[in-house]
Amino acid sequence: MTQASRGRVPADDGSEEGVSPRDTEAAERLLTEGTLTVEGRLVQASNATLYCSVELDGVRSACVYKPVAGERPLWDFPDGTLAEREVAAYEVSQAMEWRIVPPTVHRDGPYGVGMVQLWVEPDPDTDTVALSRSDTEAIRRMAVFDAVVNNADRKIGHLLPPGDGHVYGCDHGVCFSVDYKLRTVLWQWRGKPLTAEALDALGRVEASLRSGRLRDRLAGMLTAEEVDATRRRVELMLKHRIHPYPPEDWPAIPWPPL
Repeated sequence: MTQASRGRVPADDGSEEGVSPRDTEAAERLLTEGTLTVEGRLVQASNATLYCSVELDGVRSACVYKPVAGERPLWDFPDGTLAEREVAAYEVSQAMEWRIVPPTVHRDGPYGVGMVQLWVEPDPDTDTVALSRSDTEAIRRMAVFDAVVNNADRKIGHLLPPGDGHVYGCDHGVCFSVDYKLRTVLWQWRGKPLTAEALDALGRVEASLRSGRLRDRLAGMLTAEEVDATRRRVELMLKHRIHPYPPEDWPAIPWPPL
């Protein structure tokens, strides 16, 4: 089952289908407390990625479940788990107030603890290659978010446009390295001034890290060094007020880019 072919879980048993990713409180509760049922596996994923339904109080939604037991160790991300990094990316997305990452939680499941993320069905009529090369507000937000979390793998296939102008992003397991490893297909703004909107969002993240709310939430999923590195990246972006340049000692574009 590929990303393009994944569909909604049919609700033919009287349950109500779906919760909106915009309703984060309801989505988080459904993902955290609902009953997970594995429907299939996304075979193109490098780690175990299961397509599931989750149901609670008669409401059912599709979701992705990535159990820690199915992760393959990565030499450059030796600490913590990919699942925890996915949840940490969601916490940063929430702090920015941009809803880039769909509602994501860390919980137990049929194959042990892991990450569970609400399913976002991409619009089949959207050309994601053209979208990745565009200068739309939604894609520019994605570029800023990726710089904050130090995303080492922003591929075109990780863009999820539901068709309403918003763009979600998925697969954030290789983020938050202490070393600068930004690798993305979204370099069209490199060196250009950050927008006022971006500076406001970065200010919210900095404030939340300083007050302790975001710092405390990240501390349960990342190392202290990774949390400090996240703060420093935000501070540097606020200081220089520009989109970052590609790293000089690291491939700037993931391969394959799709």
